[in-house]
Amino acid sequence: MAGRIPQSFIDELLNRIDVIDVIDVRVPLKKAGSNYKACCPFHTEKTPSFTVSQTKQFYHCFGCGANGTAISFLMEYEHLSFVDAIEDLAQQAGLEVEREQGHAPVAPREDNLYEIMLRAHDFYKQQLRSHAQSEQAIAYLKTRGMSGEIAAEFGVGYAPPGWDSLIQKLGKDTKSLEQLNRAGLVIEKDNNQGYYDRFRERIMIPITDRRGRVIAFGGRILNSEDAHGPKYLNSPETPIFHKGRELYGLYECRKAIRNPEKILVVEGYMDVLALAQYGIRYAVATLGTATTKEHLETLFRVVPRIIFCFDGDRAGREAAWRALENALPNMHEGREAAFLFLPDGEDPDSMVRDEGQAAFESRIDQAMPLSKFLLEHFAQQVDLSIPDGRARLVKLVKPFLQKIPDKVFRHMMFNQLASMVNMRVQQLENLIETASQPAVRTNKPAPKSQGKRPPVRQAINLILHNPQITEGITDYQFLQQADIQGAQLLHELLEILIKEPHLNTAALLERWRDKPESVHLLKLAANPLPGDAESLAGELSDIISFLGKQLKSRRWEILQDKLASTGLSESELIEWNQLLIDNSGQNT
Repeated sequence: MAGRIPQSFIDELLNRIDVIDVIDVRVPLKKAGSNYKACCPFHTEKTPSFTVSQTKQFYHCFGCGANGTAISFLMEYEHLSFVDAIEDLAQQAGLEVEREQGHAPVAPREDNLYEIMLRAHDFYKQQLRSHAQSEQAIAYLKTRGMSGEIAAEFGVGYAPPGWDSLIQKLGKDTKSLEQLNRAGLVIEKDNNQGYYDRFRERIMIPITDRRGRVIAFGGRILNSEDAHGPKYLNSPETPIFHKGRELYGLYECRKAIRNPEKILVVEGYMDVLALAQYGIRYAVATLGTATTKEHLETLFRVVPRIIFCFDGDRAGREAAWRALENALPNMHEGREAAFLFLPDGEDPDSMVRDEGQAAFESRIDQAMPLSKFLLEHFAQQVDLSIPDGRARLVKLVKPFLQKIPDKVFRHMMFNQLASMVNMRVQQLENLIETASQPAVRTNKPAPKSQGKRPPVRQAINLILHNPQITEGITDYQFLQQADIQGAQLLHELLEILIKEPHLNTAALLERWRDKPESVHLLKLAANPLPGDAESLAGELSDIISFLGKQLKSRRWEILQDKLASTGLSESELIEWNQLLIDNSGQNT
């Protein structure tokens, strides 16, 4: 049974591995003073702004703001889940991932599902090579123009006829049958009378996750006229397969092109295979579902430009519109989205075979930008020759513009819309932006000074720069009661390091993963600080002392006011006297 990964194991792992080794094999680093540098793998740049600190075990890009630990890097660069990243690093460090017991819910281990999927994949591939009726499958692949090399690279296989071919091979006992059922490879008969194979007499396309593990299958019927069931049949949702998150061909795309500049999103895996056959290796497909926000977040972490490819019919336009709606909140600086509509009755598979790679890629290059698609979609619904029609267009477009987070892109959209409705850009922006702003609070606090960093913030920065400087700090418990922003966080950092002084910066940052404070801690960790450990330790000690004196002074003022108004209790009077002595001592 697999429980939660204990924090102690994550701490040990981050002390064992070196973030330099993790990153350097994927993004070659060059020494630059005490740190290492490279061109950022998360955005396009010519001058290196991606810095890795071996001391902090932390990376930061001063260009796009990407930052984090070795775990974060694998999650972003390899598109792994948190647990998968931990497992990869543990394997590199020669450690076995520890799991806590007794934490509910405790999920069954998924390793056996990956294993059964791999064995099923091997079975289907072997059937394509040697089954008596596989000639029909091979002939079908040839009619689709698929070479043996592409079929082998993408692991194409064949599910033979019969109700229990896979069961006979892999499901010979009750436990194996249960695994096949959990993996979605078999279907339970009515009245619990056993199982039968889900995939029969189909071309089998393995669907892999971002680590290249087989997590599902897509099956294409051989003879549509004699088909029993749908032409295309995908695995059902399982503990390791969630179609709203996965994209067919993404792993193969990353293998073929280390750093692709764009990705083409198509509707089916046969389109991906056909495009790969013609040298277009940057296509991926959704798996029987519309393009989701999770899909887009994944893709935009890989490339700055996404082109959605749909049929030009009504269904294709509707699918494109759903993709646009999900794309708008993801349109941050440096990201692009475009839409390629094919002629009615055509799909990428047929088009690329008819016109070849160069002509099809020319279509991709001329895809309609998201901004044009959005505005033209609504412009077709109004009469722009009259004021009412232009006003109607602004009203229709407004809620969509308000979803765009990037100010530059939103301003460009305003420019285009202003031209269409004959308004000044500033006037249009004021009209839309003002309507979306919340009411202004009259008691808004004054902005903070932009000068020297506040003491608590500076103390946290010092600790993140070198956690070992907390050694010797003992008088800090007052921070728990301090009414100062960040004091509780500073107290928690000190508590952790007093108990576990061996922790490095990366291990500290991982303690706050997925917590609101994480964003602020990551920004502070990126700040370089001058001075050696001794001077930094002295500065931290001075700040803690200053905060203690400040808190005592504030407490004495509160008691002084109460003394003048209602009087003090006996215990408060004793406290007042002691604070008076302490404060007097501080001022001598």
